[in-house]
Amino acid sequence: MTSSKLRVVVGMSGGVDSSVSAWLLKQQGFEVIGLFMKNWEDDDDDAYCSSRQDWLDAVSVADTIGVDIEAVNFAAEYKDRVFAEFLREYSAGRTPNPDVLCNAEIKFRAFLDHAMHLGADKIATGHYARVRESAQGFELLRGLDATKDQSYFLHRLNQAQLSRTLFPVGELPKTEVRRIAAAIGLHNARKKDSTGICFIGERPFRAFLNRYLPTRPGPMKTADGSVVGEHVGLAFYTLGQRKGIGLGGSRDGSGEPWFVARKDMLSNTLYVAQGHHHPWLLSRALRASNTSWVAGRPPASDQVLSAKTRYRQTDNACQIHRMEPGGFTLTFDTPQWAVTPGQSAVIYAGEVCLGGGVIDEVINAPVDAAASVPIA
Repeated sequence: MTSSKLRVVVGMSGGVDSSVSAWLLKQQGFEVIGLFMKNWEDDDDDAYCSSRQDWLDAVSVADTIGVDIEAVNFAAEYKDRVFAEFLREYSAGRTPNPDVLCNAEIKFRAFLDHAMHLGADKIATGHYARVRESAQGFELLRGLDATKDQSYFLHRLNQAQLSRTLFPVGELPKTEVRRIAAAIGLHNARKKDSTGICFIGERPFRAFLNRYLPTRPGPMKTADGSVVGEHVGLAFYTLGQRKGIGLGGSRDGSGEPWFVARKDMLSNTLYVAQGHHHPWLLSRALRASNTSWVAGRPPASDQVLSAKTRYRQTDNACQIHRMEPGGFTLTFDTPQWAVTPGQSAVIYAGEVCLGGGVIDEVINAPVDAAASVPIA
């Protein structure tokens, strides 16, 4: 791309990644404008929300590298498009990933629209991912730093969005990004990475959720039906959760920790299992819906595919056995741990992120005494 006179609006969060992104683009000759997105207002003066400090950091960076910056308030859009869905999913006993929805609805829709009104030719963010143009269109690639790759969160982007997007730090390791920031005198060169969801931040998650969702206590049972405690409400637990269950010690003397294994929404029962490798925590297949494909079409049947069902996970070989309108069934060569409805199943072909869908249910689970228990 020829940079001369092209205007790029950069989403500047106050963090080191977006700051270096803005500097790199300016060095390449683009006309750079910074845009700070304010997405949350409910408790902006709370100690857990850092938006004020983030804004000050973004302004300081803009001044240091010599670009203009403005703030835009997307709090209403965020509440309608992201937070409302977040609460609906938790109410249904699922565990959503608001970062995925935020990227699709706010950062690459509301923000993109606003940038276009500012006369932008492109937008840019500090995500660790890459865009490649080919004869077939635009491809979303993993970031070269495998420890920071964020393509999982971006898998719902479409051709129109990718065609207007730049990821300047996608080619760099995080260590190099911090080195550049320090070398050019950015005060946030050592700033801690964001936790991702501003409205939660470092606050106790259950206490936060309790402000918006009612508690509905019920029994906590093991696979053999024994009652071992009481839960505060199925919405407040996620599959694979270990901390915060309230079960200390060991029933069988093994010392193995307890994990949330299943939820029965009909009977309001939380099932727990002991040991990381309990059969209830392992599955080889899932069904997903609400699909989104980067290329605008599902993968070819002869492609070699891999997938991940949560962000911090290594890819695993998989096959798509049945494509449905808006959904697919996915099977894995090796059992997957704590596949969680509400999270995203994201599919790759090598370094290319193809898209994915929202996990509806775990299927083909091991047959056992309580296999008929509905899995939420």
